[in-house]
Amino acid sequence: MRVQPSPVVELNHAAAVAMAEGPAAGLHLLDGLEGKAELREYYLLPAARGDLLRRLQQWTDAALAYRRALALTSNEAARSFLSRRLAEMEKRASRL
Repeated sequence: MRVQPSPVVELNHAAAVAMAEGPAAGLHLLDGLEGKAELREYYLLPAARGDLLRRLQQWTDAALAYRRALALTSNEAARSFLSRRLAEMEKRASRL
């Protein structure tokens, strides 16, 4: 981040922190990125949020994040992956 700072690098840093310190720590860093204009339409931000919320077993919030990510991408491979995750979160949320 010191060598080439950018919002995308910060997003990658949040993902790395989540892997090292746990999803709550990564989610905390993602919260700080929500207001960045450069990431507002970047589908990987809500996709990352969805993944961390999934790991925290917050199914309903994870589904919302995956829905947002789906709305932001036209990449078919990404849409397929996100659709599967969304279906999984909706199924888990319906069991509550």
